[in-house]
Amino acid sequence: MLSIFKSTPVVFPIAELLQTDMHSHILPGIDDGAQDEDASLQLIRGLIALGFQRFIATPHIMSDHYPNTPQTIEASASRLKEALANANMDIEIAYAAEYMLDEAFEEKIHQEPLLKIGEDYVLVETMFMAEPSNFSSILFDLQTLNYQPVVAHPERYHYVFHNIHRAERMKDRGALLQINALSLLGYYGKHEKHTAIQLLEAGLVDFIGTDIHHEKHLKFFNHFSLDRKVIKLLENTPFKNQNVR
Repeated sequence: MLSIFKSTPVVFPIAELLQTDMHSHILPGIDDGAQDEDASLQLIRGLIALGFQRFIATPHIMSDHYPNTPQTIEASASRLKEALANANMDIEIAYAAEYMLDEAFEEKIHQEPLLKIGEDYVLVETMFMAEPSNFSSILFDLQTLNYQPVVAHPERYHYVFHNIHRAERMKDRGALLQINALSLLGYYGKHEKHTAIQLLEAGLVDFIGTDIHHEKHLKFFNHFSLDRKVIKLLENTPFKNQNVR
């Protein structure tokens, strides 16, 4: 297990490996990500400079804080595409959502089509402290409706710290897993970094996303240095990012 690293970190071109950023908060004025079109363009320019070629925006949908709908998300995406055109930026942008598994979500999946990444991926998140009591049934319902659930940043959930078998159970229930690239830097904390590496070691990771919200995140991507052993794990993992549009 990779727990304590002694070697000097090496700059790693994570964007060139992934090509598609499938988890980002680059839509303007819709959640806790980019607050306006100028902020969106700044983030996108920075990510393009790193080597990303395509973007899938995934704004939050959570009933308490960000009660977005497909209509509000589409409107924000249209504003961004217009801003990109005005800036003469020809870049591939799509949109989906990051769904919080709250009480409203269980009703939502039976009432309206969900926003998908690619053909059938649906990005979901849980609260950080505890696994939802109905997690298994929600994952089952999603698959019954021909959605492929993707659990966002499991390495950030406290109930997965020191309990990687909980992530294994997510996979056993048919979910795919997406970790945040910044977790590998220790941006969110030492537990998140340790758990992200554990998930890579166990072969449980299917996607990596930036989960970018603001310029502070972008600054860390501009200095993306990792231990060589972690780099080897990344290079040997068949991530699905390049397969989604």
